[in-house]
Amino acid sequence: MKNFIRTMMATTLFLFPGYAQGKDMTNHNAYDFSFKTLMGEAPLPLTQFEGKVIMIVNTASYCGFTSQFQALEEIYNVYRDDGFVVIGVPSNDFGGQEPGTNQEIATFCKANYGVTFPMASKEIVSGDNAHPFYLWARQTLGFGTAPKWNFHKYLVDRNGNLIDYFNSTTAPDSKRVKAAIEKALGEK
Repeated sequence: MKNFIRTMMATTLFLFPGYAQGKDMTNHNAYDFSFKTLMGEAPLPLTQFEGKVIMIVNTASYCGFTSQFQALEEIYNVYRDDGFVVIGVPSNDFGGQEPGTNQEIATFCKANYGVTFPMASKEIVSGDNAHPFYLWARQTLGFGTAPKWNFHKYLVDRNGNLIDYFNSTTAPDSKRVKAAIEKALGEK
């Protein structure tokens, strides 16, 4: 029994480094976090999207799910006038499928998928060194909600609250995702 408890504690500390550091991040909201723009020229604070529904997606250029860029661009165009924004966060965490520079990523996304939604600079999205937004999301939504692969999606409501997540296998234009977006857009 003692070994089981130790194993569970070690697992919790590994999966939730905020707890290991004595930090409860759950009292934050998405507006407390900022990325850098894809070209790294300027900050990309989530406060600039205050009042909008935000979908944050970790992306990769050479993944089996890379074609989701097209669906992300489509839902962005369908819902953006209603207050919806997609933010792509390139990451090389899974399978080394985003090895390029920020410039190469920008060129790839524009040339192959016509991406017009905001893209952040390449970030770490998993593990103890993940970007603070991803640490917060993992702690806020709980065990099993962290990205396990590229194109993991988080949905944030108009008040900056993290309200849902969708695994990589859930297409951005699926009925489930669209219903969640529409529900969030309908709430004030």
